Amino acid sequence: MGFSQILFSWTVIIPVIVLLYYFFRKKYIDQTVSSTLFWSEIMQETRVSPYLKQLQKNALLFLQLLALLLLVLALMNPYVKKSTIVGAQTIFIVDTSATMLAGKEQSTFDAHKKEMLSLMGQLNGRPVTLITTGNTPKALLQQVTNTKDIEKAIQELDVTYETAQMNKALDVAQAFVGNIPTSIYVFTDVLDKKHLPMEKDTVKWIVKGSAKDLENVAITRFAATTDGQSTMALVQLQNDTDLEQKITLLLQNAENNKVVSEDITLPPKEAVTKTFKDLPLEDTMTATIAADDDYTVDNSQTVLLQTTTSKIVVDQSMHQLIQKGFQTINSSVKIVPSLQIADNQEATVVTNQTALLEKMDKPIVLFGRDDAEKIEAKGEVNTTSDALFAFSELKDIYVSAVYPGFDGYKTIASVGDHPFIQRTPKGDLVILADIADTDWPLHPSFPLFLWSVEQQLSESIGSLGIFTPNEQRAVALAQGDWSVYSQDDQFLSSISNGLLTAPMKPGIYTARSENEEKRLIVQLQAQERIISKGTSYTLGELQENGKEEIAKASLVPWLILLILFVLVTEWEVQRRRGFTN
Repeated sequence: MGFSQILFSWTVIIPVIVLLYYFFRKKYIDQTVSSTLFWSEIMQETRVSPYLKQLQKNALLFLQLLALLLLVLALMNPYVKKSTIVGAQTIFIVDTSATMLAGKEQSTFDAHKKEMLSLMGQLNGRPVTLITTGNTPKALLQQVTNTKDIEKAIQELDVTYETAQMNKALDVAQAFVGNIPTSIYVFTDVLDKKHLPMEKDTVKWIVKGSAKDLENVAITRFAATTDGQSTMALVQLQNDTDLEQKITLLLQNAENNKVVSEDITLPPKEAVTKTFKDLPLEDTMTATIAADDDYTVDNSQTVLLQTTTSKIVVDQSMHQLIQKGFQTINSSVKIVPSLQIADNQEATVVTNQTALLEKMDKPIVLFGRDDAEKIEAKGEVNTTSDALFAFSELKDIYVSAVYPGFDGYKTIASVGDHPFIQRTPKGDLVILADIADTDWPLHPSFPLFLWSVEQQLSESIGSLGIFTPNEQRAVALAQGDWSVYSQDDQFLSSISNGLLTAPMKPGIYTARSENEEKRLIVQLQAQERIISKGTSYTLGELQENGKEEIAKASLVPWLILLILFVLVTEWEVQRRRGFTN
């Protein structure tokens, strides 16, 4: 706290003058009374509560002194220091991933929007750039100074359910910084300090995270398969709270009819896997849990099941773990000699023969290459927001060697700087490593990855597979005008040139033409089913003319209200005593 008009401190003499007046005024008046009979009783009451009697007797004096002291303070213009936006420009980076919907009374996303709007009064004409996260970060505002335009853009922000991929958004923000002193606000749930680029001393980072006491119970994995006669389902539940949680797990078909209902007790900080066999034959199944937590988006998942037996053939030269893995997922998988693989044009082929990428009519799975030498690989495995990894996280696996990547193919996973998994424009999947050079089969993600591959590439009637929110992917569709509709038959988007952009919210959707329709599912990425403790902090300082810029909030308006209240109280005291006194 400080005073901006300290020169007016001389006015403190005014209350002193009033006090001196009270000291020297005539205090007693000679008064003739007829009797002193009640004096002893009055004196006794005075001795019992002397301070109260003094306060009642001198109430006007105290009120007048208080009003004058408050007036002196108001003349000196007191203020308190408060945080303010510094620098020549401001950048807002807003996390729009699904986990921003977690919260107690309000979601983290709504709380951040309110905080951004509260910062509008501190801009003082500074230009604002607004960036949202996602696979492709978007700069919704670029160097805008109009406050109304900024507030409108903030109010129109919405969650896109995409994985944040904060590194991409930070790179976009760096492009706007240059050498200009900049305050960058990052509105997210959790962000490690080591991910912030601290190379420039002209940037102040203000990270606003979520609350630290959020609780979550999630369906982390849900898979189902059929042999044409019955259905088998697997559900993995995760309790991220410190307390035991009692939940109800419900499996439903496409008509929302109950297939399975079971009460489950989840130990704290543990995962529980439930397997259900011999279930009725269904083409769609949804798993839902009834849990008392702070994040409901991950309490439901949906899968599409094959309506016909898929035909998969595996090259006999493939590693035994690959052969057994596919046979476990689908009992109809055939092991075929390498020389006969090319004859299976109607099947999904798993091989290492690179030449088959051009010869096969249907997409294939290429494990390794037979036309190139391996090179040493170092570093962590990083994946993109591809639906193939919706159930399988690859970050903990070790890869010692990879084959060279293909030019023109999309890399969806990499090891260090080397491509690890690629997708061709036709839809083939290329895994650029031999299983013997990895510890992948030791991780739960390996069979789940094979299941995801089987779901995406196997023959399926009426299904386009699994997508992540807003994912763009080329799909094989018959000629005609195709559009995407919600379950409520609401038009969402059109499919042009075979490129489908998945809807934003998780759920079941339909791609429809005049004569045909195919279903697709939008599911959250695995990262969006985990709630971490929020982090809020500030890094870096900006200086202007050697001094940090400080905002001063004046207390004068509050002092004026207090003075008015004191004057009204003084008037009431005088009224009760009688104005003639």
